[in-house]
Formats: sequence, C-alpha cells, structure tokens
Amino acid sequence: NVILFGQAGVGKSSVVNLIAGRAVAEVSPDAEGCTMSSTEYRFAVGAHDFRIWDTVGLEEPAVGLNAYFEATLKALQLIRRVAAAGGVNLLLFCMPGRRVTRTIQSNYRLFYEMLCEGKVPVGLVITNLEQEKDMEDWWMRNQGVLYDRGIKSVGHACVT
Repeated sequence: NVILFGQAGVGKSSVVNLIAGRAVAEVSPDAEGCTMSSTEYRFAVGAHDFRIWDTVGLEEPAVGLNAYFEATLKALQLIRRVAAAGGVNLLLFCMPGRRVTRTIQSNYRLFYEMLCEGKVPVGLVITNLEQEKDMEDWWMRNQGVLYDRGIKSVGHACVT
C-alpha cells in the first residue's frame, strides 16, 4: 500500500503511470488539476501487487487556505482508511527539482510526521528535471539541503 503525495501539478499521476509501465492514471498539462480526490490504482510489477493512492495536490496554504484544509482532511481520511485495511507500507513524496520551499517542507511534515506519525518510510520522487544532463546530478547537489530541511527518505528517484 503506497500513498503518493505532493503539490498540485508536480506529476504524481505521471509517476503512477511510470511505475505501472502503462497509462492507468489520467494526466493533464492544463492549469486545472485532474486528480480531485484520492484515486486507488491496483497493478502488478513483476511478482509484486501494488495498491497506489494518487492524492489530491496540496496547494500552498497561504494561497488557498480552504483548498489546503480540504486536501488535508481528505488525506487524513485516506490514511485512516488504508491503515484500517492493512496499513500504509510506503509514502512517495513527489516534489519538483527546484528550491526547497516552506510549502514542500510543510507537505512532507504533514504526511510523514503528522498523519503517519513518523512510522512509515518515505521515498522521494524528484520531478521536472528536464534541464539536467544527468538527473542524478541534481540529487548529488541537493541531498544535503533536503536533509538539513528535515526531508529524509529511504530512497529516491530523479525523473522527468
């Protein structure tokens, strides 16, 4: 059971498709997001069955407090539902490969520290790395900054 979270428009649904190896989640390049509620996807990768929940994008609290509260409430309901049905095995935090903002930090803390009480491992998926010649270079330059800002993980993937 994997919960994928992060800001709106960062590519969470595209990451679901990447993991599945085919188009299972709707994606949109438009200004309006296409994931309005948590959506569950089930598929096999090799010998493993996955259940991945693509969550509503978390906006900046200062920009849309009502939308942020609504998304937070939906996230809490999802965590409780998945916990009751076997538990959350992994959080995947999808974040853009740019500066680490307070919003990125607060989204990480919301899911990892508050909703999952620091008990679920987190993997990072760094997106929007089209300008990198070697995407892993971004990680090598920035992993210390992430750690210093409290964003820790059990692994990472750098993708476009």
